[in-house]
Amino acid sequence: MRLVTTALFAAALAAGITPVARAQEAGDAEAGRRVFAQCRACHLIDNSTRNGVGPNLYEIWGRRAGLREGFRYSANLQERAAAGLTWDEATLRAYVANPKAVLPQGSMTFAGLRNPEQINNLMAYLQEATRPQP
Repeated sequence: MRLVTTALFAAALAAGITPVARAQEAGDAEAGRRVFAQCRACHLIDNSTRNGVGPNLYEIWGRRAGLREGFRYSANLQERAAAGLTWDEATLRAYVANPKAVLPQGSMTFAGLRNPEQINNLMAYLQEATRPQP
């Protein structure tokens, strides 16, 4: 567990994301929707059992990793999920910045977002779009 936490913190620092900086960064959800267009090729966000090439991201915010029913996760993600990996803001930020820094043997081929503003906007969008709808 400590190794996972240390790796996530290191990935966040490598991406230039510190807890203080994160608290000061507010994203634009509408701009984040446009950033998510890059993700849409593989990921869905809807309240269904469907998955794409990647898992459906509905209700991902705060969810333990590897729990999306019907999706076949990589062994690396399953291992980290068993150790308690949760998709919170810090983890998601580190992952979208550099997926291989968080899951070195993961199956996601996306290289990551390098623009901090795009990451901020994507986080704002995911926070809105992935929560349960009334």
